[in-house]
Amino acid sequence: MWAMIVKEFRQLRRDRRTLAMLIVLPILLLIVFGYAASFDVKRISATVVGPQAQRVAASLPAPFTVDSVEPSAGRADAVTALRDGRTPVAFVTTDSDVTVLLDGSELFIANAAKAALARTGQQPATQAARARMEVLFNPDLTTSAVMVPGLAGMILLFVGTVITSLGARERQAGTLEQLAVMPLRPRDVFLGKIAPYFLVASIDLIVVVTVGVTLFGVPFRGSGLVLALGALLFLFVTLGIGVLISSVSQNQGQAIQLAIMTLLPQIMLSGLIFPLSSMAAGVRWIGYLLPLTYFTKISRGVMLRGAPIGSLWQPFLYLALLGAIVVVAATLRFRRQLAPSPAPAHPGAQPADVRAAAR
Repeated sequence: MWAMIVKEFRQLRRDRRTLAMLIVLPILLLIVFGYAASFDVKRISATVVGPQAQRVAASLPAPFTVDSVEPSAGRADAVTALRDGRTPVAFVTTDSDVTVLLDGSELFIANAAKAALARTGQQPATQAARARMEVLFNPDLTTSAVMVPGLAGMILLFVGTVITSLGARERQAGTLEQLAVMPLRPRDVFLGKIAPYFLVASIDLIVVVTVGVTLFGVPFRGSGLVLALGALLFLFVTLGIGVLISSVSQNQGQAIQLAIMTLLPQIMLSGLIFPLSSMAAGVRWIGYLLPLTYFTKISRGVMLRGAPIGSLWQPFLYLALLGAIVVVAATLRFRRQLAPSPAPAHPGAQPADVRAAAR
């Protein structure tokens, strides 16, 4: 028995990827659930417009934080700001009343704003005769309306990262060497690997959006072409990550481990489940590095708010840059793998990797 215990410890020590996962994953879960898993919104950005904008802005209670004061703007400008995602809350003032506009696509922020306004009697020290509240884009504040666009991104992430990463079976089965002797460029190998999964993921996206709209009543107010373009960029990123994982993994077990380590932070820290504004500053920046964060912004912006592509240029640009980086990295990795191995020095010699495996 002691010999078996020693053998397993030695094997675990040699399997550095598994050892890293056993150490890193618990730390990651601790950070996520300790600092990010919170539905409490402690800061709400707001825009104030209209003739009484200065006075209302100066009297807003916590947790509202005024980011913009525009006395010359009106309701139409406030609605545009909410539609484009520039602010989740807008106070529209007139000479006699105040209208509070809430972005219903930001579910947790809208609920927090409603609760804060209820505590202050919906009278933000303006001494106005009336104060009304309107929820735009998701008037009933239903959870399904904000979850379905995010779930579409999560499904694309699963297909692109986890399923594609299982391409490590080629290395495990020894067929990667067959690719090396074929007249294929690294770019051809990369595109050939992602093409089937790209088709499957596209079908999944259509099914999820169709079911969400027809069965759950999720609105689709924007352009399907804008959503398709965002999905295209996001798929290139996720498929590239999956292919990159498969290229650095020795077997399917290692590929699944690495895929989980990339999948979990995106689900927990992208704003899909927990709002980014409720996360600690030290963890929030991780969410800004994840591709699912930006596809969620695109899908919710297009489906719920009808946001045009011009207002979504930042997430589009980030996905394009990240996709280019991942594709180049995966292509270079395949170029290295498909490079011909040096011939043995003499008939009895063996390649270094064979000698290492024998040891």
